[in-house]
Amino acid sequence: MLIWSALPITLRRQVRPVAAADYWQRDGLRRYLIHAVFNGVLIERDAAKRHEDPIACLCQVVDEGNSLILFPEGTRNVGDEPLLPFKSGIYHLARQRPELEFVPVWIDTLKRVMPKGRFLPLPLLCTATFGTPLRLQADEDKAAFLQR
Repeated sequence: MLIWSALPITLRRQVRPVAAADYWQRDGLRRYLIHAVFNGVLIERDAAKRHEDPIACLCQVVDEGNSLILFPEGTRNVGDEPLLPFKSGIYHLARQRPELEFVPVWIDTLKRVMPKGRFLPLPLLCTATFGTPLRLQADEDKAAFLQR
């Protein structure tokens, strides 16, 4: 929500946040927000409940000309470590679409601005730092890509 809301209005319909289906399908307000406001891409985290391949779904979205907002840690970090290990989905997306650029974003003070369990951000200052775009390098393995 923080990254998406910082974008110019003209870009928001082309930038689709990727989110957990089980969280955003919990109630009517969340369903409305993720579909009607954010135009989100919902991913079922429980593999047994999936009806489609999440990577194929993400590929379809980018093939339609959209950008994605992904959180490669896969969950909200509530610990003291700055980052959790990245899940492999971002690597598999990069393998399927090696032409894609991945722009790392660091949101400073995220835990204060939007603590876990909060539905809306608190009105506090935070800084989003956008890094240099990355692409999957030729013959780069999963561990190396995720570390980089």
